[in-house]
Amino acid sequence: MEKGQGKVTGRVFFFTRKAFEVYSMAQTEKKGGLLRKSSASKKPLKEKVVLMYDEIFTTEDPSKCNPRFWEELFLMKVNLEYLEGKLEALDGEELMKIKDNINCLFQHCIQALGEEHPIRVVNALQTLCALIRGVHQKNKSTSGFDIINMLVGFDKAELCMKNLMESLDSLLCAEGSESLKSLCLKLLLCLVTVTDNISQNTILEYVMINSIFEAILQILSSPLSRREHGYDAVVLLALLVNYRKYESVNPYIVKLSIVDDEATLNGMGLVIAQALSEYNRQYKDKEEEHQTGFFSALTNMVGSMFIADADEKISVQTNEAILLALYEAVHLNRNFITVLAQSHPEMGLMTTPTSPVPTTPVTPLGTTPPSSDVISSAELPLDADVQTSNLLITFLKYSSIVMQDTKDEHRLHSGKLCLIILTCIAEDQYANAFLHDDNMNFRVNLHRMPMRHRKKAADKNLPCRPLVCAVLDLMVEFIVTHMMKEFPMDLYVRCIQIVHKLLCYQKKCRVRLHYTWRELWSALINLLKFLMSNETVLLAKHNIFTLALMVVNLFNMFITYGDTFLPTPSSYDELYYEIIRMHQNFDNLYSMVLRLSTNAGQWKEPASKVTHALVNIRAIINHFNPKIESYAAVNHISQLSEDQVLEVVRSNYDTLTLKLQDGLDQYERYSEQHKEAAFFKELVRSISINVRKNLAFNTLSQELLLKEFSTIS
Repeated sequence: MEKGQGKVTGRVFFFTRKAFEVYSMAQTEKKGGLLRKSSASKKPLKEKVVLMYDEIFTTEDPSKCNPRFWEELFLMKVNLEYLEGKLEALDGEELMKIKDNINCLFQHCIQALGEEHPIRVVNALQTLCALIRGVHQKNKSTSGFDIINMLVGFDKAELCMKNLMESLDSLLCAEGSESLKSLCLKLLLCLVTVTDNISQNTILEYVMINSIFEAILQILSSPLSRREHGYDAVVLLALLVNYRKYESVNPYIVKLSIVDDEATLNGMGLVIAQALSEYNRQYKDKEEEHQTGFFSALTNMVGSMFIADADEKISVQTNEAILLALYEAVHLNRNFITVLAQSHPEMGLMTTPTSPVPTTPVTPLGTTPPSSDVISSAELPLDADVQTSNLLITFLKYSSIVMQDTKDEHRLHSGKLCLIILTCIAEDQYANAFLHDDNMNFRVNLHRMPMRHRKKAADKNLPCRPLVCAVLDLMVEFIVTHMMKEFPMDLYVRCIQIVHKLLCYQKKCRVRLHYTWRELWSALINLLKFLMSNETVLLAKHNIFTLALMVVNLFNMFITYGDTFLPTPSSYDELYYEIIRMHQNFDNLYSMVLRLSTNAGQWKEPASKVTHALVNIRAIINHFNPKIESYAAVNHISQLSEDQVLEVVRSNYDTLTLKLQDGLDQYERYSEQHKEAAFFKELVRSISINVRKNLAFNTLSQELLLKEFSTIS
């Protein structure tokens, strides 16, 4: 073995004197690449690794004068800031002059990944990250050179990238250092997010050809690897799935759609559940802190008039990256649906690694990293029922938080994605089966927006119910709390569609759900009232008749098929009672749509559809109102009680004539490519930018690495 190289005896790593001398020198370096002055009269000295970088940035081959140049370089601690800064400081023309040296550095980095010396591997990984990010900065300029050509050269690109991906795959799958695996994932995330629009990142063609999909699955299926690297692995997979997904066959989409290994799918579900749970926990902590703080005391003094404004200050940044991973899993893989309902044995259990393992992420990667490493730290229980929790419950709680405030763009995107995920769930036959299962009852504590006209529900009074009740509660909560000037029409449409799809399942399977349907009916009627009250303002921006038609048809679903899925005959009576009680709203709606449908304008056709849809509701009102007035007159009662009205309703069903309406129990299935492509492209762009911004691959303590690698046994 040559002098200066490390050697491996068995599985115990020893450093030679030369290696330790090199590292002793490296510990004194500064970010700018300068060593400390030895005296005031002497110029500051540059550290050795910086001098070596400077040699690379000349037109000469640095190994000409020093044949051991590349070997020595990877024993030096990487100065990421200097290397990236040096690359960014050059213009395109200057960079092209040193292209051969850049290619050489890139190739030697790939070679170093195959070495037994772990420090060389670490430094090669970090150097690759700096190279990719630094060279990409030039690719943004007008110089127009190709990033692949600049890094590896067109003639060697295919072979070099194949070797790189194979080396990363081997490191990720090996029984080795967790720090190396962490750096491999960081490098891959660096590769993927180097451009804002990942579909324009031509380097990813090689990641498609040389798949690391199996390596990602292996991480997710292993409890130790998942705890250390699951978050990065899931985010990486979500991004890779979105590479040119509408333009070509993406192998990661194909492979993700057919995964059926239970351990892997459960592992992915655990990672997502823990990340969402961490968000929920942070929000709950801030909420409790807020309630016991100064503002709470102030509100108690002056009343509750500021309660809505106070709540706006409770803000925990959303995590679109992990939400995107959940969406892709639910949307692409039918087998993942089963994971939603499975309780997590690891949740709430204090588990720590058996031996201390250095980890790269001080904060995990994502659009907004949680406050601590959600995978390596134990799951913190949110409620007393955490032991019987599952991914769907965690997701519903998360949704109830982010959907409260849709004024913020990130929360609006998160809220929309939550509703899209729920749409996919509401269309799935198996998902509906466990949502409506009477034997799977849970107490789901959704977050409710503080409002002046209602009291906060006591958590302990929540009943245990099938999970579909929590989904309906979430929809009702959204309907009630977002009637505002900046009306989120798109979210309301999705919300009503989810309710409709759940009702279609209940009608089809004759599921009699014991739910407080009155709350839904009341929310829907108030929504119609809001649309009418703000007709002029809303029509300037939205086609409100589409939403009004959907709401009216929900009532038509209950009227036409309610006897097959409402829990009791009295529930059906209560539906009629609510329609009669709130008849003025339906009368006003009919007047509005009749007015617009008889005028020659842009709203003529959509308004006339609502007019036709109201036929049975109007028939009910026109049939029962005279009967109720007659009953009151005969019995000399000025105002009838609910029971008296219900008595009139029950005794006059026989003479009521309704029209059979077609297509009420049919709907258009969700399609991403045709309707949501623009949304997902923008969402993935936003995630890519944030992942890149939060990417920290230089947080490895060199002393910690030395300690780890010198004690591997």
